[in-house]
Amino acid sequence: ALFSVRDRDSGDNGRMECSIDGDLPFSLTPTFDNYYELRTNAALDRERMAEYNITITAMDWGTTRLSSQESIFVQISDVNDNPPQFTQEVYTMSVMENNSPMLRIGSVNATDADAGKNARVNYTLVRQEGKEQPDMSVNSESGDIYILHPLDYEEVRAFEVKVRAADSGSPPLSTQAVLRVVVRDENDNAPVVLHPSPDSSTVAGELVPRWAHAGYLVAKVVAVDADAGQNAWLSYELAKATEPGLFHVGLHSGEVRTVRAMAERDAPWQRLVVLVRDRGQPPRSTTTTLSIALVDGFSDAHLRLSEEAPAADPDGPLTLYLITCLACVSAVFLATVVAVVVVKVWRARPSEAETLPTFPKSATESTAGSLPRSYMYDVCFTTGTINSEFQFLR
Repeated sequence: ALFSVRDRDSGDNGRMECSIDGDLPFSLTPTFDNYYELRTNAALDRERMAEYNITITAMDWGTTRLSSQESIFVQISDVNDNPPQFTQEVYTMSVMENNSPMLRIGSVNATDADAGKNARVNYTLVRQEGKEQPDMSVNSESGDIYILHPLDYEEVRAFEVKVRAADSGSPPLSTQAVLRVVVRDENDNAPVVLHPSPDSSTVAGELVPRWAHAGYLVAKVVAVDADAGQNAWLSYELAKATEPGLFHVGLHSGEVRTVRAMAERDAPWQRLVVLVRDRGQPPRSTTTTLSIALVDGFSDAHLRLSEEAPAADPDGPLTLYLITCLACVSAVFLATVVAVVVVKVWRARPSEAETLPTFPKSATESTAGSLPRSYMYDVCFTTGTINSEFQFLR
């Protein structure tokens, strides 16, 4: 601002000076003819102080100093120097599978410290290259998140996307946040029986000896559920049986065992219907059929052996494998030691050629005479010998 000050007195009574009250980022600079300039002396931040009320005091130099005051109101205009800020870095939202289309699951929120259009925030989903675009959308103004189509927990249990918040300034500033969507499981899958075979065209058959005692393991029903949590907790029960008091099904194990010893009056063919049910709400179930034949082909000794045999040790195959490997290594080591000993003995034994006396040449091989083979001679020459002829004397 530019302003002027005047005093109708003369001399020192008309001489003036101006000052600013308080510690403000402004200063006064005198120019000419009692004019002053109001200038800034520091950077201004609208987000810290959007306006200033500056009080200027003018005082003369008279013996009794007289003064007056004037206020100047300064408003700071905004520039787009602040990006939007999300209230959370990571948003976690959940949705139940098999949801309805266009379901709102929550919202994101970002604020901008600027003003006007510089603070107007728009929301968009960030497309990531190489990844499939999630089946969801965000309201550009409110930040509401919508799931466009039903989700299946068995196909996708959770996914993450990025949400961008950008202001309307020039140039616009933006920031991003992570949105994690967790799909909750619904009990929409019934148990599936793996054993006996779910093929309805064949009925599984089990053989049970007539002399089986109480607690004899007849069969084991194995089932799975594609759901999760308590929706996948399974229980087994006997729904129907030819002899209701003859067999029992383990509630959690699915093992079919005899309740009592077999009797002659028991029918040779027994048919059991086992019900498998999960713990979901509402619960889902399925049934499987077992066909059991009571046979006389097993002896008492075989039955006792099967009953007294210890339970299969899950580490048995591994133990057998380790023992076999150890035996092979020991055998190889022993064979190597024996081979080394045999080689050393063979080398230390004197050869047949070394045990016989060695003669350089027999008389029969000489061209100088014809002595018998029994006469052997060693011939030695001194150094410098020229004549190589010699005679044999009897």
